Amino acid sequence: MEQQAADVLLATRTALSQASALAVQYSFSILGALVLLVIGWTLAGFVSRWAYEGLSRIHGIDETLARFFTNVVRYALLILVFITVLGQFGVQTASIIAALGAAGLAIGLALQGTLQNIAAGIMLLILRPFRVGEYIETSSVAGTVREIGLFATELRTGDGLYRLAPNSTLWNTPITNFSREPTRREELKISVAQEDDIDLAMERLMGLARADSRVLTSPAPSVFIDSLGDGAISVTLRYWAKTGDWWLVSRDMVKRVKLAFDKKPVADADTSDAAPPKKSNGKATAEKPTQTRQ
Repeated sequence: MEQQAADVLLATRTALSQASALAVQYSFSILGALVLLVIGWTLAGFVSRWAYEGLSRIHGIDETLARFFTNVVRYALLILVFITVLGQFGVQTASIIAALGAAGLAIGLALQGTLQNIAAGIMLLILRPFRVGEYIETSSVAGTVREIGLFATELRTGDGLYRLAPNSTLWNTPITNFSREPTRREELKISVAQEDDIDLAMERLMGLARADSRVLTSPAPSVFIDSLGDGAISVTLRYWAKTGDWWLVSRDMVKRVKLAFDKKPVADADTSDAAPPKKSNGKATAEKPTQTRQ
């Protein structure tokens, strides 16, 4: 009986001794892990702020893109710190890294379409084929850009509808930006009968262009014979306007040309086109103008 009691006491002392040794050993590991976590968390925040400030100073880097890369740097550092902390407790980090790599590959394959949108969003934010507030048109979508995100771009269509376009569809198709260039050209064509005074018709078109202060003088407007048809001559008025004025100028010019050729026959010697004259009894021989774009 006494022997059994001695064995129990010895076993208890041995267990306490081992527990004490483990406590001392893991207390240092836990303390080291806490120190690593605090240092790593602070360092990740400092590096992310430094990266954000550096990216913000680069011309052409979008706010969304700067924050995205900043978050990538921050979470990459935190993952590295977490793996280092696990190494403090004797965990085989090589297997964890391999498992994370396999998980990343599986997630990448599952989210292939989403990752394509992210890659396309990054390229759109870097190359900037369009900006917020500009009107764009592609083969599948058209509208004014409201927001450019990493996954999709928000647009407002001409009839006031909301449209969300995935970035991959915008990146993989030609984009026409109607707002990027400061000036824009317009062409207006009319058909004049061959027996009419072609020089008078050309002077009248040029007078209408010069009378509008919104039509740019450089490049200067021009009028030329575009083609000859059966019984009619196609005359083209080409002019430039500021992009912001182009829509109103083009609409007003169509109206003025229509009124000018309706109220004055091209055989009339009066070429004053600054203000359309009152309607005369003469019959206009020019056909109604038709508008084309190039």
